[in-house]
Amino acid sequence: MIPAAFEYYRPKDMAGVLSLLEEHGDDARVMAGGHSLIPMMKLRMAEVPHLIDLQDVGGMTGIEVGTDTIRIGAMVTQAAIIDHAALAVAAPILREASLQIADPQVRYMGTVGGNVANGDPGNDMPGLMQCLDATFVVVGPEGERSIPARDFYEAAYMTAREDDEVLTAVTLPTPKGGHAYEKQKRKIGDYATAAAAVQIVKEAGACASASIAMTNLSDTPVFSEAAGAALVGSTLDEAALNAAVAAMLNDIDPSEDNRGPVAFKKHVAGVILRRAVTRAWSRA
Repeated sequence: MIPAAFEYYRPKDMAGVLSLLEEHGDDARVMAGGHSLIPMMKLRMAEVPHLIDLQDVGGMTGIEVGTDTIRIGAMVTQAAIIDHAALAVAAPILREASLQIADPQVRYMGTVGGNVANGDPGNDMPGLMQCLDATFVVVGPEGERSIPARDFYEAAYMTAREDDEVLTAVTLPTPKGGHAYEKQKRKIGDYATAAAAVQIVKEAGACASASIAMTNLSDTPVFSEAAGAALVGSTLDEAALNAAVAAMLNDIDPSEDNRGPVAFKKHVAGVILRRAVTRAWSRA
């Protein structure tokens, strides 16, 4: 398919981006790597009369790994995350998840900002960022503001970011404990049928804290606070795993599509969560 005709812009700074957004309003969209937006334009699922490419805008490609905080620029690619040695040590779950996104060609262009900003429930990074209690930094005409990842997603392709705002960075506390990102998909490069991001802290042989988020099982990513709470205080015995899975299943709301009926998706979600929790516990 060929997209509808559009005007293409490649501003050199954020001031130029915001000016174009103000000028063209709802008819304008910004593009980072383009791997979510361009296919939608080709399928005529999105009509964008004015397309603003962020590739030449500086200041959004850095990765800063501090003692307590990590900051990732919105234009950082998944390939850059995979190759960043300090980030792999500080937050290995980011590398583990990035290696499961699409294929190498996509990962060389696909960006963190693009993956989290457009609200696609099938994308891997939104649920992962909720698991890690990340914050999204956006800038607009009124200046800069921060939005917690757990409050960012409102419905499919609808987020707390205003149309005249641009996501510029992701910040997160340095993760502690064991991690796992598990993903079941039909084929290499596909969206998940179900995916689970898990971080677990172990103290004195018991679970001190657990953070769990699920992907592509509702019209938004699902941070399941109840599933994490079900593990706290346990040694992750069968009863605790069953309770966590039950709590997660109560939080998701999958719909039938070409990845399977609802019952199948719920079954896969339970299997994937068990695998992720078990692996994270083994690393904690």
